[in-house]
Amino acid sequence: MNKNHYVAIMAGGIGSRFWPMSRTDFPKQFLDILHTGRTLIQSTYDRFAKFIPAENIYIVTAAQYREIVEEQLPQLNKANILCEPSRKNTAPCIAYVSYKLHELNPNANLICAPADHLILEADTFKNICKDALHFTSHIKALITLGIKPGHPNTGYGYIQHEPLSVSENVYKVKTFTEKPDLELAKTFIASGDFLWNAGIFVWEVKNIIKAFENLLPEIHEVFDAERASFNTPQEQEAIDRIYPQCVNISIDYGIMEKADNVYVIPASFGWSDLGTWKSAYDTIEKDYLDNAVAGDNVIVFDSTKNVVHADNDKLIVLQGLDDFIVVDTKDVLLICKKDQEQEIKEYVAEIKRSKGDKYL
Repeated sequence: MNKNHYVAIMAGGIGSRFWPMSRTDFPKQFLDILHTGRTLIQSTYDRFAKFIPAENIYIVTAAQYREIVEEQLPQLNKANILCEPSRKNTAPCIAYVSYKLHELNPNANLICAPADHLILEADTFKNICKDALHFTSHIKALITLGIKPGHPNTGYGYIQHEPLSVSENVYKVKTFTEKPDLELAKTFIASGDFLWNAGIFVWEVKNIIKAFENLLPEIHEVFDAERASFNTPQEQEAIDRIYPQCVNISIDYGIMEKADNVYVIPASFGWSDLGTWKSAYDTIEKDYLDNAVAGDNVIVFDSTKNVVHADNDKLIVLQGLDDFIVVDTKDVLLICKKDQEQEIKEYVAEIKRSKGDKYL
């Protein structure tokens, strides 16, 4: 393993579209959504531990989740849990770990990845990441991983690349497009030069810092001013001063869409962002009636194409349901049509208005 290779696993989100399993105080990255025996963050850690030195694996999360991370990843050095005082999207999150690592090792070559994605082909993923790390160690590049699209999905961002590669399977990025409508997504797929944006990035920290300096100078200035505090007992106090001064912005919008040294590696490694119950349905093994059931105590009659998630300590019996989401937790039962799942965020907002935060 290369001592200059690092990974930052981003684990600060609240996963509201996976309500009622995902709650503000225990969001989806800490859950075993797919009933595999490992939570999403544990699976993500396992994947990177195969090729990144253990001491170089960092988790960036909200301060309120520190204890959960410590409990779920007891092998992780506690100093490698970086706590954000507030949610400011991915740009400040990535700035934090990048400026910190630059003080620790100016040659650090960093992968930034979400904690809650599914990757079925871990070996293929490892090889793609190694290719990206090799490229960024030789070229002043910001790399993003693009997923070869299987269908015109309107829930993902898209990356368009140049037709000719600059190196083996590495292409210069032309454009980024946020979630398109169906007709545009179909056009993208037909063109053959668009990929889904997986939100997984690779770069040397000195090069992403240069990008912050040029494209997000207000974020660069506040982190740069506190450099001396990183990797000292004063680091958390410095971060608590920095974050209120940071704009809430994604790394995609703030840097990747504007930088001139952005490249993409097209890949297929069984990826899903697990953003919705529908994406979980697509992933969980189905029974002969196409029901995706996560739970050992569910019995289904005359029901098809449902996604069911339930604890094992309660018997769930379903009859006559087709194309539904059924999620049973200790204090909430959700029954919702699969094609209406985009409404779940609205249900959560209404529950907050009428019931307060008790069920969130």
